[in-house]
Amino acid sequence: MPWLSHYFELSRGSAHNVRPMEGLRGFAVFLVFLVHYATLVEHWLDTDTAALHLAEALHTVGNTGVDLFFVLSGYLIYGSLIARRQPFARFMARRIERLYPAFTVVFVLYVALSFLFPSESKIPPDAGEAWVYLLQNFLLLPGLFPVEPMITVAWSLSYELFYYLVIPLVIGALGLRERSVAWRAVFFASAGVSLLVWCALAGGHVRLALFIAGILLHEAMNAPRVPTPSSAVGGIALVVGLLGTLLPWEGPMGGSLNTLLLCVSFFLLCLACFRAPLAPLARLFSWSPMRWLGNMSYSYYLIHGLALQAAFLVMSTLMPGAAFDSWFFWVLMPVMFTITLVPSAALFLAVERPFSLARETARPREAVASTL
Repeated sequence: MPWLSHYFELSRGSAHNVRPMEGLRGFAVFLVFLVHYATLVEHWLDTDTAALHLAEALHTVGNTGVDLFFVLSGYLIYGSLIARRQPFARFMARRIERLYPAFTVVFVLYVALSFLFPSESKIPPDAGEAWVYLLQNFLLLPGLFPVEPMITVAWSLSYELFYYLVIPLVIGALGLRERSVAWRAVFFASAGVSLLVWCALAGGHVRLALFIAGILLHEAMNAPRVPTPSSAVGGIALVVGLLGTLLPWEGPMGGSLNTLLLCVSFFLLCLACFRAPLAPLARLFSWSPMRWLGNMSYSYYLIHGLALQAAFLVMSTLMPGAAFDSWFFWVLMPVMFTITLVPSAALFLAVERPFSLARETARPREAVASTL
């Protein structure tokens, strides 16, 4: 399919880990798809208890897609900053350029739909409160701050933006470029453990630890003494991390332990793929369709939920009051996934690629990889 390759391949560099990294992003965004698919399909499974339990389990497992994105962002952004000095203003301008074009289009779309379907709107009816709410959402405050996101998935962008703001300052203030790999690894491991303990005792934004796992992944890649996990170890780590979310974690302590498990699992998964790009696990994640999905994962992440809601709305109009058994869950899933690809690809090709990735796609293959 050369035409697909023309539109969805990106010149993200010649580093050996680029292809499996793209595939991991595609896998991560598919997990996010499962969250919203499972939520919307539950209405149609009222008569099948087993199918409802399956939907709930996939919803829980799918939430780890965002965690994997955080690990990959932690790895790439830290690696870019630790490799060379960058003016803070220029770095942040590039991050804003990366985030905002596609986000702005989807934001405007949500605002328009809020006026067209007021019963579904999250915008407060008071004009003053509405402007404040819209500004809070446009500035990506939901997530770290107690603001309901208008775009459901946009809460994670608050975490991303916070990481972008903080990590250059930490690197510069502590002179981390001049420190040894071992010193940096001990420092970030200590910071990660401290964060997990703090969140276990007092609560907090425990998922920030996933960015630290990505930082440690970068340091491990440059530490020859750290062994390379086999494909079997990486695959088992992935399964354990995903299924581990189904354990009855409770309270802040449970949240910290669950996050620690995901940090270790995704660390081993990524290290196995990045260190051995020709091994079976890395080759699995280097499958072209999965990489193409990964390349447009930001656009997909932003708009797939809206596409799913529209598709289920059409279904409810055509088949009001219908209920199905578990077979319906599995048959409908690839159909709905295919539907979500259409607006996601349109957003990627019309907005994200020309306005956020133009510099990347214009670079030679030796360019350094970038991420959302």
